[in-house]
Amino acid sequence: MADQHAFSAEGLTSPADNQVAITPSDSTDLAFTSRAIRVGVGGTLVVTPMGGGSDVTYTVYNGEVLPIRVTRVKATGTTATNLVNWY
Repeated sequence: MADQHAFSAEGLTSPADNQVAITPSDSTDLAFTSRAIRVGVGGTLVVTPMGGGSDVTYTVYNGEVLPIRVTRVKATGTTATNLVNWY
């Protein structure tokens, strides 16, 4: 199928082109900074913001999409599962 938007400029408000499962880690950054994170099963989500600073803890719900730019999803404190990085 042809992509009618193939030559359009991509920006942060554009739909994500790629998705990859997230394995939370206290020591390893995501391969690609997120545009959003999709939560399969809710719980808590501990992330490191793209701009640095302190980690942030969210209470998240089944099927929620968080439009956040993060570099890491921490294993410690994260109970949500089936997380997907949209980038």
